[in-house]
Amino acid sequence: MKVVAVNGSPRKKGNIDALMKRAVKVLEDKGIEVETISLGDAEVRPCDACGRCYSKAWDCPIDDAAEEVLKKMAKADGLLIGSPVYFGGVTAQLKALFDRSIMAYQAFELKDKVLGALSCGGASHGGQELTVWQIVMFGLTHDMIVANSEGGLYGAMATGNDPGDVRKDDEGLKSAEALARRMIALLEKTRD
Repeated sequence: MKVVAVNGSPRKKGNIDALMKRAVKVLEDKGIEVETISLGDAEVRPCDACGRCYSKAWDCPIDDAAEEVLKKMAKADGLLIGSPVYFGGVTAQLKALFDRSIMAYQAFELKDKVLGALSCGGASHGGQELTVWQIVMFGLTHDMIVANSEGGLYGAMATGNDPGDVRKDDEGLKSAEALARRMIALLEKTRD
């Protein structure tokens, strides 16, 4: 089994990176192959609504990393997607990828993937739930199977403002591990 982990942060070593690494370790300890993609390293430009992908799947005139990232996501069994809270929601980089995913949607390429969502905000009640919900809505739009963290309604959420602060949030780190365990259970069930 393979999971593609998409880090929606433009920062290379931010809090989502640390939170995602905690979940990835749980996945890898169970023998699941994980490929991590950082949108901070990949240029994904916004959709310009040209409409070309509506007539043919995977046909986008924008020459950037979106198609490559989405094709890797399409080949995976599961997706772990994380974003820091930016003005109450996902980052512009992740939103651009979501918008461009119409390429995959036209061919139902992400259907039935197991999805885990992570977010980290600068303060308690700092938009984490809304950010996770945006990731969940992306998954539901693609007819994915959404994993919940134990005790969490939508995914794993943590608090940390400066890079590395999330390592002080034991509850948030535990929720990332619990989310990974739930993803494993769902991946095993969907594999049968």
